[in-house]
Amino acid sequence: MISLGQRNTVTAITALDEGLMWAIALLLSISLVMVYSASIAYAEADPATNNRYFYLFRHMIFMTIGLAGAWMTFQIPTAWWQQYAGKFFLFAGFLLLLVLVPGIGKVVNGSRRWINLLVLNLQPSEVMKLAASIYAADYTVRKAAKLHSFRQGFLPILIAIVFVALLLLLEPDFGALMVVMSITMGIVFLGGINLRIFAGLAAMAVVAIAVLIITSPYRLKRVLGFLDPWDDPYGKGYQLSHSLIAIGRGEWYGVGLGGSVEKLFYLPEAHTDFIMAVISEEFGFIGICVVLGLYAWIVRRAFHIGVEAKKLERYYQALVAQGIGIWLGIQTFFNVGVNMGLLPTKGLTLPLMSFGGSAMLCNLASLAVLLRVDYENRRLMRGFKV
Repeated sequence: MISLGQRNTVTAITALDEGLMWAIALLLSISLVMVYSASIAYAEADPATNNRYFYLFRHMIFMTIGLAGAWMTFQIPTAWWQQYAGKFFLFAGFLLLLVLVPGIGKVVNGSRRWINLLVLNLQPSEVMKLAASIYAADYTVRKAAKLHSFRQGFLPILIAIVFVALLLLLEPDFGALMVVMSITMGIVFLGGINLRIFAGLAAMAVVAIAVLIITSPYRLKRVLGFLDPWDDPYGKGYQLSHSLIAIGRGEWYGVGLGGSVEKLFYLPEAHTDFIMAVISEEFGFIGICVVLGLYAWIVRRAFHIGVEAKKLERYYQALVAQGIGIWLGIQTFFNVGVNMGLLPTKGLTLPLMSFGGSAMLCNLASLAVLLRVDYENRRLMRGFKV
């Protein structure tokens, strides 16, 4: 006979989305292989490392920390996130302020985006993406009756996001700003904001982005390089032109694992922002389809989990799940679009795939929150308490 306690334990173990977990596991496995493949030449040639396994070992450490963080995050009930959503958002904003303080914020390639924590460099913008998902969902649920009003419904969160935007632009981190804006606007749209207000805000956002690009020589240079990378292939179009060469060399089936030429000191950031170009070169169109298929499955499951939560009248959890889906989906779209020359370079990593500790930790933590929403949904449908 199985006791009630044992039955609850079995339910806790089995009430997980196996398809979602397999998709995550496959992406992490591909990530280990491709980070090693894309970084091996840089790791061997760099006098500071002089070890072909340097980035692989560090990536494994980041992944271990991320998985441990995800396990701990999964233990937290979603009601707790809702209760402390505002405080978590303020904490993420404080980190964005802290990174701008000289001596605390670490400057890499002209951008002050990291705080050195010895084990890894914490990137506050990654924390803000998770905080924006959690806070926007809580705000939308609390203000549901006032979303028809711009002043009472949307103006307060707009002020908060503008403040975050200013901090991100000071780093600068335009890519993270685009993702945070997409998450917030996506959640309030799904929460039932007045369509006229939403359309007006979307138009304002487009104008603001255009002004930011035109008034910044750095961003304007990136846009011009994106429009015609072959006009200056050794200057502003260098990174994109080599990404396109890598994708072109891959054709249908790729040149084989380890056979990439572009990763041999031609393509900058091959193991971070442009890892998809290396995947394309080594595994071709088929490899890209497999990777994008896994991301599509995760996003699909996120929205389905949100729908299930909504049926259970768990509106906060529904918006959190869908907000996480928007985050991972839009960031994947931006990264792949940049690699393929469809969008200007933004400095965004490929979720769960690119080398980087903060991104890996926050991506896995967000997926743990998503799995927790699904876990609670399943327990409620089976008659258990969450």
